[in-house]
Amino acid sequence: MKRRHFTAIAALGSAAALLPAASQAQVTDLNDAINKAGRQRMLSQRMAKSYLAEGEGVAPELAQRTLAGSMALFDRQLVELKVFAPLPEIKSTYGKLEGVWSDYKAALVGSKPAKAQAETVLELAGKVLALAHQGTVQLEKVSGKPVGHLVNVSGRQRMLSQRMAAFYLSTSWGVQAATSTTEMKKARDEFVAAHDVLKKAPEATPAIKAELELAEIQFSFFDDALRTLRPGAPDTGQMTNVFTTSERILQVMDGVTGMYSKLS
Repeated sequence: MKRRHFTAIAALGSAAALLPAASQAQVTDLNDAINKAGRQRMLSQRMAKSYLAEGEGVAPELAQRTLAGSMALFDRQLVELKVFAPLPEIKSTYGKLEGVWSDYKAALVGSKPAKAQAETVLELAGKVLALAHQGTVQLEKVSGKPVGHLVNVSGRQRMLSQRMAAFYLSTSWGVQAATSTTEMKKARDEFVAAHDVLKKAPEATPAIKAELELAEIQFSFFDDALRTLRPGAPDTGQMTNVFTTSERILQVMDGVTGMYSKLS
């Protein structure tokens, strides 16, 4: 496979480009709801990644912008999903998510990112992720269509890209190093398996397959960087590579998820 080089400078544009166009003013249909619900999962991990990066001095200005943009998008989409919720149990899930999100938000903005607070941030990110995933699965069940499942799976790849990066950064910082290393490897295996499912899906159009190939190329660089992990021995250059390349994978997979969500 021919590889393309990806620079931190390019990632600056991708990080800025993702957020303004990522969410319409309201949920348009069930596939759009699954897409946005899945994006909430991603944002839970992207915020943790950004917090850790800023705390470790990894692309700090980019990390600050990414954190602020992610928080604003999470707030906006949460309101949209609560309004759209087609069943009482789904509305209840988003009510619970709102409460946990309030705690997470307070941890993220209460003070300057610090190693002493990082464990709490990771714990709350996990709680937000669990409820966001619950809402996504509930919406997929309402859909009951194969394309709804593909929107969920491709959307989850966004989250896994951010989760791998977050745990790479936490391990490098010496925060829950053993657990973070295990979770990072688990997320990597899940990403690879899901990518194979998406490539083989009969619903995958030529355009979708082309984007999946691009994601695969970017993942090869990402995976190389992940393999440099040394618990408690931060390498700013490699951490920056992990941060920026995870943003590129996110951008590509967000586009793929949007393409799946537009299929009937």
